[in-house]
Amino acid sequence: REMPQICTFATLSPIPGFMRWLLSKLAYQSKLAEAETLAMPCSSKGSAGFIFRENLLTAGEERAILDAAGESISGKNGMEVLLNLLKSPNHDWTKSDGLVSVLKPILMRLCARYLLQEKKRGKALDPVANFHLQNGAVVERLNWMADRSEKGLSQSAGIMVNYVYKLDSIEENAQSYFSTGRINAAEDLQRLIQQT
Repeated sequence: REMPQICTFATLSPIPGFMRWLLSKLAYQSKLAEAETLAMPCSSKGSAGFIFRENLLTAGEERAILDAAGESISGKNGMEVLLNLLKSPNHDWTKSDGLVSVLKPILMRLCARYLLQEKKRGKALDPVANFHLQNGAVVERLNWMADRSEKGLSQSAGIMVNYVYKLDSIEENAQSYFSTGRINAAEDLQRLIQQT
């Protein structure tokens, strides 16, 4: 009311659950990959593999991670190397320009997936995302290394998100989210997810 000429509002918000989700997912998938490798010689499944196995990385991303990490980080596959990099004390991966340039597109894609696709009871898994989406916001943009604090790196690899509130669509967005769990997001974020 005090500023009637403004009809769009935006936040710069944390993504507190991203790294917890990602590290858990990577650890689980790495264990499944290891179990699959051990079972292969005596398994009649052939190349079908385990039902719940999901490679979070594309073949190109996996190669890039393995190449960038070299011998400095152990791991049997790209997901295990990524897990070890992200769990490193003092966030050592952020101090290597080579690793940062390889990890940025991967982490941005996985963060977009986390915000837009990972749900609990039909709603966004991330508590901050859920709050803003319930209030009619649109997930607008991810911001790389926007929070380089210890907490920011531990919770979200330094990534922060902009939620945009457009006054003419707040009610419609909120209602759509409440009734169907639909998350409204900018096309750029939707394209990030489709890169797999």
